[in-house]
Amino acid sequence: MGDSSKRDLAAGVALRELSDGAMLAGQVGGEEALLVRRGDQIFCFGANCTHYHGPLADGLVTGDTVRCPWHHACFDLHTGDALRAPALDPIACWRVELTGDTVFVRERIGAASTRASRTGVSGAPSSVVIVGGGAAGLAAAEMLRREGFDGTLTMVSADDSPPVDRPNLSKDFLAGNAPDDWIPLRPAEFYADNRIDLRLDTRVTAIDVGAKRVELDKGGALAYGALLLATGAEPVKLDIAGAAPGQVSYLRTFADSKAIVAKARGAKRALVVGASFIGLEVAASLRARGIDVRVVGPESVPLERVMGAEVGRIVREIHESHGVVFHLERTVGRLDGARVTLSDATTLDADLVVVGVGVRPAVALAEKAGIATDRGVTVDAYLETSARGVYAAGDIARWPDPHTRERIRVEHWVVAERQGQVAARNILGRQRQPFDAVPFFWSQHYDIAINYVGHAERWDAIAIDGSLSARDCAVSYAKGGRTLAVVTLGRDLQSLRAEAAMETADR
Repeated sequence: MGDSSKRDLAAGVALRELSDGAMLAGQVGGEEALLVRRGDQIFCFGANCTHYHGPLADGLVTGDTVRCPWHHACFDLHTGDALRAPALDPIACWRVELTGDTVFVRERIGAASTRASRTGVSGAPSSVVIVGGGAAGLAAAEMLRREGFDGTLTMVSADDSPPVDRPNLSKDFLAGNAPDDWIPLRPAEFYADNRIDLRLDTRVTAIDVGAKRVELDKGGALAYGALLLATGAEPVKLDIAGAAPGQVSYLRTFADSKAIVAKARGAKRALVVGASFIGLEVAASLRARGIDVRVVGPESVPLERVMGAEVGRIVREIHESHGVVFHLERTVGRLDGARVTLSDATTLDADLVVVGVGVRPAVALAEKAGIATDRGVTVDAYLETSARGVYAAGDIARWPDPHTRERIRVEHWVVAERQGQVAARNILGRQRQPFDAVPFFWSQHYDIAINYVGHAERWDAIAIDGSLSARDCAVSYAKGGRTLAVVTLGRDLQSLRAEAAMETADR
């Protein structure tokens, strides 16, 4: 922003300086702020996203909202409210007054959501139980309270830690750039302050949909008025010959990431099994620690199934430029201590082995309860399952996607949070809201961020705008002439515009 960010917006800004849709940087009372004009309306709001503090000046103003360029959080320009994850907290807003041809920023409207003052919701269930302590579960609990639900709210989590920022576990935390206290999504007092009964290290063993009750592994049961299943996914485990107990590490929970960090402190050579997003992010993080990293995978090009060969080859080049060595079209045949034998008889030395070959949705609980499943838990447009009053969100949910016109299930952090938020609103029953958000995820590889909007399991055309080799491009995936997904490198604003275009394409 340069010196313009020091401008005192409260002192007045000439109306002619505000072109429609453009943002003007400055400050109000020492806080960084932005002015934006939308037709006859003028708004003033905080300059940074409340998720990872992304610069909103580089984002997109659309309708009465502003979207963050980094991870696509969306805020209401009238209230500052965080409308869509990954941001959960509002941005600051100030009242704006037009006097003659001069715009003055007045008092702060308040950082708290205008909806937070609601108490009681007519027609809402008396109690809600959330099964799962991940992104979808936390986002749902937060939204229930934000929307004024004052009934009993219980979260049952098999994890031993409160909900965490899971994307960080394979990125900055594993790389050693994020301390432990950055990882929880909310501080411990959040749950007490919001009357959320968070039960950690506890599993639901059965659901009685007729009696509206869940049974717990530690004994006892919980009655519910509405139930949200947000059990997530579980890492695919490999049966590797010769592997000693605990020798092979998997990454899903905070405890998993901390265990890998502990092993990494004494490691010199690491083997990452799997050239997927999780495997490659682990590889990048371990390289940041100075560890020699080899990646083994059965595919010929990393990520080809998800993003095509062109992007996959560039991702491989990025990792190779940082010293990663690939052994593709191969699998691990055997471990003998630190000696690894691959399927082609190649031998490697590795004192740290991490496997990231995908996950499976945790649907056993739903299946046991007689809830419809199909490679996930089947839900309708409102995220309700075949059992009335039972909803599903996150990695387990397979929903009718209006953009692909197919039923899909995705394993994206932001999607899980947004589904949790929509499920919460539908549980309250104030106004049924279909889940129609365009899927989004990001992946970090050293200093290169890859943003992906949409969902394309199959495509018949790829169009590249810009240069992959220069890490400045947008790659579109289309089928039958319809754009289903867009991958961007170095083009955050274009990613936001692609997302907005997909949202309106079928309306």
